[in-house]
Amino acid sequence: MSVQPERERVSEAGCWCCGGTFPEAELVRLGNHPEVGVCLRCARWLRRRAVQRFDERHPSPAARVRGAVQGVRAAVIRKGWHRRGALGAVLRWIDRHLP
Repeated sequence: MSVQPERERVSEAGCWCCGGTFPEAELVRLGNHPEVGVCLRCARWLRRRAVQRFDERHPSPAARVRGAVQGVRAAVIRKGWHRRGALGAVLRWIDRHLP
């Protein structure tokens, strides 16, 4: 009788935000709570929400600019422009490079 070696498994865990399953390399762990894992997409979304909340509590010219960018982003999503062919591709590219 021969024993087949067990295949090396990639450790996957769930995102606490969206519930998706991701490899460990694509999760961000919280410092004092390593059991909490958030995928990179949700971590980016959470960062935007944290900056928005900070800007609300500490107004500044930069906060107003970021607020205007967020307003434009919300309008684009509401109108569905981010899903339109070449225009959508350009808008998504811009979104990846904005705060």
